[in-house]
Amino acid sequence: MTAVHAPPTPGARGAPDGREGPREPARWRTLLRRSHLASYVILLAFSVVYIGPLLMLVTTAFKTLPEFFRNPTGLPESWRFDNFAEAWNEAQFARYLVNSVIYTSVATAVCVVTSVLVAFPIARGYLKGGRYILLLYVVALFLPPALIPQFQLILNLGLFNTRTGYILLFLVNPIGIIILVNYIKAIPRELDESAAIDGCGYYRFVLKVIVPLIRPAIATVTVLHAIGLWNELVLAIIYLTNDDLYPVTRGLIAFEGLYGSNWPPMAAAVLILMMPMVVLFLFLQRHIVSGLTAGAVKG
Repeated sequence: MTAVHAPPTPGARGAPDGREGPREPARWRTLLRRSHLASYVILLAFSVVYIGPLLMLVTTAFKTLPEFFRNPTGLPESWRFDNFAEAWNEAQFARYLVNSVIYTSVATAVCVVTSVLVAFPIARGYLKGGRYILLLYVVALFLPPALIPQFQLILNLGLFNTRTGYILLFLVNPIGIIILVNYIKAIPRELDESAAIDGCGYYRFVLKVIVPLIRPAIATVTVLHAIGLWNELVLAIIYLTNDDLYPVTRGLIAFEGLYGSNWPPMAAAVLILMMPMVVLFLFLQRHIVSGLTAGAVKG
């Protein structure tokens, strides 16, 4: 009898097309698992680099000064909450926090509203030369702050050492404009035409339709601007000389001058300083990732 040979299975070893067959997917799965493992190792290393100093700051805030010198990196023997009360009272955080809240909330609110009103016509092309205006905002990201002309302007306007003058320094944020423009470009233009047919006014359309659709981008701009203003120190030193107008960062420098060698109260003061921004970030974090990614890849 004549033996009957089955035709070679496509993709098997020795197949006419020369492919490896079943072994090829297995090899790719192994490489994929290894790449995932390497990614986790890298992320873990970065986590240790970022979280390590933060954990040391937290543990230091609950130690006594002799305990800190004995074991700077270890856990506290007894959790001492008096450092927070001492930092709060001695650094006059109650007054400085009120100033920082006023500066941050007012400047951030004005910046976000104006950024939306500027970004929408640029993104839609309703503004003549809008792409060149957007280019100017991109260029502004790479320019150093013009401290001398800025100082002369504030001084000539009579706004030096005033809350109004300090707030005016933070009303424009180029990165916020760029994020909002790129996010708005992803919204269909048919909405504009439908609103125009229905008789919806320009500002009503922006506030009632566009703003709800770009909430992730607005949350991102809000957090970025608020954190940058809350942590600002250089401009506070230059433009504010009145102790009653100091923001919390300027008050922290004054506290450091008195308690520079007493590290536990200093650590407690830093934790008090960072907590409002941590709460803001946790409250808006679900919008931030989508706002950053959409603003980075669209347009």
